[in-house]
Amino acid sequence: MGFSQQRGVQRLGPNFIVRPNKGALDRSDDDGPDAAASRRRMIVVGATGMLGHRVADVARVHGWDVVEAPRVAFDITDLGSTTVWLEKASPAVVVNCAAYTNVDAAEEDEAAALRVNGEGAGNLAKATAALGARIIHVSTDYVFRGDATEPYAEDAPVDPQGAYGRTKLVGEQLVAEHNPDHLICRTSWLFGEGGGNFVDTMLRLAADRDEVSVVADQQGCPTWTGHLAPAIVAAAATDARGIAHLCGSGRTTWHGLAQETFALADTGTTALPVTTDAFPRPAPRPAWSVMASTRPDVPALPAWQDGLRGHLLAANRLKA
Repeated sequence: MGFSQQRGVQRLGPNFIVRPNKGALDRSDDDGPDAAASRRRMIVVGATGMLGHRVADVARVHGWDVVEAPRVAFDITDLGSTTVWLEKASPAVVVNCAAYTNVDAAEEDEAAALRVNGEGAGNLAKATAALGARIIHVSTDYVFRGDATEPYAEDAPVDPQGAYGRTKLVGEQLVAEHNPDHLICRTSWLFGEGGGNFVDTMLRLAADRDEVSVVADQQGCPTWTGHLAPAIVAAAATDARGIAHLCGSGRTTWHGLAQETFALADTGTTALPVTTDAFPRPAPRPAWSVMASTRPDVPALPAWQDGLRGHLLAANRLKA
């Protein structure tokens, strides 16, 4: 059926798990696998990505029968192949971590982004609904206008300003339309092991620079995959439906995140604050990407600073 080989994981004690030969730790609020969940199958779409592989590892430790679906397994932009593949896999829940995430490229070719972020998400929703399976769909802060002064709640009006946000919003709408048993998890400013991200870029630049200019007029909620993945897995086992905001608690700027990274890693590098205008890009970046988690039935994530410490610890870069 094209299933990829499953990696083993090891439980170190209540709330801690680690992948073999990796220093990365995941945190979870659960003390152990749920008995019912251990008899259920979870398909992770986009399992080779920064978030997808983490979700698969955490779910496996918590008793799920996990099947990893990398990009080559099937084409989510084709409803027929998507339905056939999922029917053979017979999942209880599908977690969609697949996305067209190149924000600037999406601005130049919105149709390509729409095929994955919009139509692909809709196909997964249609297929899971036909199979009686639940779908967890990962979305983004870019669905908002980005000019607010208070955190966006789950029911805040959406108004994406760029192609990436528009295509992700279409995905949200199609998931909600085609599968009633859905949970749309919006997150933001993601970083973690196994994928390109802002924190690792800052560490790389700090290796040979004394100063780095970083945008200081965009506010958001940095989110570590080591916190997000356990929250998604926990939510998958519940009846929570609709939209949830899952992002690091608190807020900062890209400049603030860079400063904290340099301080914790003790790089000796200075982060110089600049405005967004100093780095013109094809796609607009929201000035305000702060989201609030207001639902008591969905896990709240720890502070973004804790996530940063966790990531640096896993990468053996934590000094402070």
